[in-house]
Amino acid sequence: MAREWNELFITGEGREAAAEQAPEQRRGLFRRLRESMGKTRQALGSEIQATLFTTLEAETWERLEEALIMADVGAATTASVVGTLEAEAAAGSLEGGEQLSERLIALLAETAGGGEWRIDVRARPTVIMAVGVNGTGKTTTVGKLAWHLREELGATVLLGAADTFRAAATEQLEGWAERAGVEIVTGPEGSDPGAVAFEAIAQARARGIDVVIIDTAGRLHTQDDLMEELAKVRRVIARQLEGAPHETLLTLDATTGQNGLRQAHLFAETAGVTGVVLTKLDGTARGGIALAISRELGLPVKLIGIGESVEDLRPFDPDEFARALIAES
Repeated sequence: MAREWNELFITGEGREAAAEQAPEQRRGLFRRLRESMGKTRQALGSEIQATLFTTLEAETWERLEEALIMADVGAATTASVVGTLEAEAAAGSLEGGEQLSERLIALLAETAGGGEWRIDVRARPTVIMAVGVNGTGKTTTVGKLAWHLREELGATVLLGAADTFRAAATEQLEGWAERAGVEIVTGPEGSDPGAVAFEAIAQARARGIDVVIIDTAGRLHTQDDLMEELAKVRRVIARQLEGAPHETLLTLDATTGQNGLRQAHLFAETAGVTGVVLTKLDGTARGGIALAISRELGLPVKLIGIGESVEDLRPFDPDEFARALIAES
């Protein structure tokens, strides 16, 4: 069953578990995910289906490796998964066909599911810092996350527009604040982003706001001065509230493939990233990058974006993800 929003958030309030989704609703969610990942399936699925339902020979494993690497699963992750399958087949525990396909799904899900996938919102206020490269959908993700926090948990949310370099960035976040039904703190264009973050947290503490989301300016991972500024914003937040930021989410564009790994590595060093939001899965053949992020960087993918609507931001479910990649239906 697809993970639900109130499973993603740790509230500490003894909330009742979500009612189990109706079978048709579950099928609909899976169908939407599977359709949105059509390009990755085309790059991966046809080759795998042609491979797995024939005899298990050396060529089988070579073709499977090529397919996984083409989908940007990554060399190390691919070698581990294919090596496990090959060893199990040699030991006689796999006989090909559907059994091999199911085992591949299980291994991919296991690979993608590492780390703490939940978001802890027990602190009052909880401070979430959003970081990433320009054009990844970071600000849009902030707005959608705010909407879900209010809609699914009934939480009060305050946005901090710490991208003070572009007036358009503040205007975009103001639009999302209005759409999500939450409030926003802004600063003058060109002002200190740390000051905006400081003010947002100060207001949240004074007014009893549940969650503050700080939207930082997009920057390339290779821009040392801007990365240092990001570290400074993080230090300002930490001084303002003990334990903050409680969550630092890195938004990655799935279409960048392996370059996203390099981005994640440097952002993790500078900003203390705790989880990844993988966007634009509906527009790429490189969806396998979710597995590489988890295995090679040890960062959990917590959210995925599979379209433009608010509902297209959803909690990442590794089992559902792997099955959407591989299963025929």
